[in-house]
Amino acid sequence: MLDIHQLAVIAGVARAGSYTAAAELLGYTQPAVSYRMRSLERTIGVQLAVRSGRGVRLTPAGRRLAQHAEVVLSALGAVEDEFRTYAAHARGMVRVSAIHSACASLLPGAVARLRSARPDVQVVLERATSPDAYRSLRDGTTDVALVSVRDGARPDAPDTAPDAGPGTDPGAADAAAEPGPPEAEVVDVPLISDPRCVLLPVDHPLADLRTIPLSALADESWVLDEERDEFTAACARAGFEPRTVAITNDPATAHDLVAHGVGAAVAEGLALPPRPDPRVVARPLRGWPPRRVHALLRAGTTRAPAVEALLTALREAVEDHRAANGDPAPLRLARTAEAAG
Repeated sequence: MLDIHQLAVIAGVARAGSYTAAAELLGYTQPAVSYRMRSLERTIGVQLAVRSGRGVRLTPAGRRLAQHAEVVLSALGAVEDEFRTYAAHARGMVRVSAIHSACASLLPGAVARLRSARPDVQVVLERATSPDAYRSLRDGTTDVALVSVRDGARPDAPDTAPDAGPGTDPGAADAAAEPGPPEAEVVDVPLISDPRCVLLPVDHPLADLRTIPLSALADESWVLDEERDEFTAACARAGFEPRTVAITNDPATAHDLVAHGVGAAVAEGLALPPRPDPRVVARPLRGWPPRRVHALLRAGTTRAPAVEALLTALREAVEDHRAANGDPAPLRLARTAEAAG
């Protein structure tokens, strides 16, 4: 009888193209992969692979068995995900993957409210890019994904520009190209609009403007992060190419560089620090639409009490944020800097 380890091996060989690469993919040794493939051939009664250069090539029977193996492994993975989620909810646990700006602004207040209302609920937080948070939702390893969505985009196709804060993986945006669950399987909860703003030294000639058109910044030097394609595209629409003088994925470092006059930087309003540097002002940008922060969750988890309690707490945290910041957050930052000056 076939076993799950044999199926995993032939699926791994089909993906990797060699026993050595399959062993690395699966966490096995190369001899273990060879042994399981020979055992599988004895069980099936047909040859499944032949040597080809430095790798192996599956026979037609091997390719067909690998296809069946993928279906079986996917079904078993779905069962594991479903009951992992069931077990987490039974323990009063809710897992959250969230972009950096939501971690910095909304989640602390939401978790505090949740603890007050439901002290039995444990929250597991993971900071992630929007694509990675969505992938975790799709894979069943998170219950709620807090993602940013570009204006005009579908909520189930979140922003590919990373917003995971320090240490963002430059390749994380590639995850957005992977297929996710159908839109009908995702429950979309819009939370708040997140304005884009530019950070400038307090003595900058444009610092007195309440909002700044992106086209007015064509001659600036820029402090940007490694994933700057969206900003570069916005600049191109405004008629210029940004001159990058420093690259950092750390928002605090970007603020410090702006404070020292190295260049201008861009930031989301929700990610602005609560205690701004008096040497820096932030102004909303015209010509670059705001992003929207959404909570996404699988349809099957909407009735879980822990998830519902967290969503309620998130909505209340958004209202707290709006009550505390009647003006957009970038304007509040600017006024604080002006008062300090």
